[in-house]
Amino acid sequence: MRRALWILIPFALSACAPSKDPAARGAARFAALGCVTCHRVGERGGGQAGPDLTTVGIRHSAAWLDLWLKDPSAWKLGTTMPNLKLKDDVRADLVAYLQSLNGEPYRATRPWNAPGVKADPRKRGEMIYNRVGCVACHGDRGRGGFPNNNVVGSAVPGLKHARDGFSVPELKERIRLGRRPEPADPTRPPPWVEMPGWKDFLSEDELDALVTYLHSLAPPKADDWAE
Repeated sequence: MRRALWILIPFALSACAPSKDPAARGAARFAALGCVTCHRVGERGGGQAGPDLTTVGIRHSAAWLDLWLKDPSAWKLGTTMPNLKLKDDVRADLVAYLQSLNGEPYRATRPWNAPGVKADPRKRGEMIYNRVGCVACHGDRGRGGFPNNNVVGSAVPGLKHARDGFSVPELKERIRLGRRPEPADPTRPPPWVEMPGWKDFLSEDELDALVTYLHSLAPPKADDWAE
């Protein structure tokens, strides 16, 4: 599969129609490279190998996206995303496109409001977690592990014990406002990965569903088994 990808890349990039808008050029390159094989943008694509990118422009800075696309495995050892060895201009166009992805498809149509999903707060919260992109940094089912520089533990924290550390109102407020991690070493560059605030994207009932899901991830305590 990877060998076929390497062969097709030069043809895909040459097929991109020229445009004066870097984001438009990036969208064309994104399509030509077949990124939707692994990623989703709104209802386009649907690959499960990589995270949903519908809100990636909210979640990551242009500087970090550029760093990631230069060499994904240099940031995250063992990542399934290959190094496509993109030329600087191609990478710049892709970054411009990714930065433009601010969740617009989900502002119009909320997939987590579909029948059979909205009525179940935990199921709804799980879909929000995955489709909005929390999973990209906090990991599948809150396992954590996504690398970050100059933070304690060198990674974005997991959320399996969010129930122990945050009440429902506290966790909602953290998600609403986001968080800039404290540098482990103040003399070194600050962390590249920050948690964005979702107050302008998620409604109160969506935050409730997301927190319901996050609290459900906690391992059972001994008291939970008491009769």
